[in-house]
Amino acid sequence: MDAIMARSTFLMLILLSQIIQNNCHTGFASAFSPVKKSRTVTFPGARESRPLLLSGGAEDIEVSSSSGTSTVSPDSIFETRKLASIQKYARLPVWPAWNGAALFILSKLGLSPRTVAKLEDFFGGRVCPNFFNEASPGSASMTTSPFIMLVHHMHSFTSFDPLRYFQQKVILPEGFPSHPHRGFITLTYCLRGGMVHRDSMGLKQLYGAEIRHGGNIAQWLVAGAGMLHEEMWDVNHKEDGIASKQELFQIWINLPSEWKMTSPTVNLLNTSEESINDDVSLPIPIVKNEGVETIVLVGEYNLQKSEVDTKSPMSILHVRMEPGTSWSWRDLPKSYKTGIIYMRQGSASVPTETSTMQEIPTHHTATLTPYGEHLNLHAHSEDGADFMLLIGAPLYEPVEARGSMVMNTLEEIEMAYNDYGRGKMGLPWDQNFEDGEWLEHVRQHPNIYR
Repeated sequence: MDAIMARSTFLMLILLSQIIQNNCHTGFASAFSPVKKSRTVTFPGARESRPLLLSGGAEDIEVSSSSGTSTVSPDSIFETRKLASIQKYARLPVWPAWNGAALFILSKLGLSPRTVAKLEDFFGGRVCPNFFNEASPGSASMTTSPFIMLVHHMHSFTSFDPLRYFQQKVILPEGFPSHPHRGFITLTYCLRGGMVHRDSMGLKQLYGAEIRHGGNIAQWLVAGAGMLHEEMWDVNHKEDGIASKQELFQIWINLPSEWKMTSPTVNLLNTSEESINDDVSLPIPIVKNEGVETIVLVGEYNLQKSEVDTKSPMSILHVRMEPGTSWSWRDLPKSYKTGIIYMRQGSASVPTETSTMQEIPTHHTATLTPYGEHLNLHAHSEDGADFMLLIGAPLYEPVEARGSMVMNTLEEIEMAYNDYGRGKMGLPWDQNFEDGEWLEHVRQHPNIYR
């Protein structure tokens, strides 16, 4: 019964996420609708202005003037990446839902967004799914490829909360029971607390931001042809105290079509300065310079390169800036047309096409123009800035996503769910299984893609 309840809850979460996604793209007029800002740029000699949100996707730009039409390199127009749009996605109440609901009420009663964000940072109780737009090949729309989704989790599990145990047993387990994936990558990056991972290949991992996790702060999971995994919150009141705080980012990244049916792999990413002696942990480079720390989760920055095999060109960075400092990236790879900034704490300013500076507030998501060799940000003079940067080369491939599968066509999605139903990725297990029971279950129902 518990296993059925958990799987039903997972499917409900997926359905809710899809509803939120649809609302975000249709401008649904509710308290949960995102607030979007876009700007317009007139290219030199052009007849008309074009929205910045429609400036990506092509290697060159066609400029029309009274003397005719000519094609120019976008890099000759833009030398610095600029702000294309800002929006704030819905922050939903969960773990514990009553904390998140209280924060929502306080925000509607007039408490400033800055204060509400600080209360959320302390009490938890919210999750914020950022659904990104995957433009079709040849489309005029700016693509966010290869990035599909970024989810910011902020939770707190208190030992004396009686409602917590009711929620855990009746409504929602504390984590994500076994579920399938195919065709993409997940990066799970912990800033507080941690996760306990078990999968249909018989692999168990403990990772997170606490001392007990040994520097393994993130997990890079290539689902490839398919696998089941279980991610449950690592709540340890003996070490964490009365309130076990949990904060993490999970990022979904699309795989190029040639890699979608590769064998699944799972690696941990480690910040420990000591040498790593296992086959699954990879070191995370950290760059420190004048009040700014840049954690290179994957990709490269400032001559520092991660060992993660990303399957397509990209970098995912976590940048922490002290008040009043500046951060820059010179000589960006020209293939990095996609740029997304999520402001975790504080705020930072970036240039706009009008040569002014625009602030990205806390919990807002910004997209960048696709052309330019440099990126510059300036931190708030009091709060500083703490943000995630997702930047990379678009895949320019068709995308079809349903639930927990991401492929190129609807037929491939249907095949993925058919293969899952036939047990090719393994079969789901009860999250209450002891490790011995889980391993025996995996042995009896193996993943054929491992």
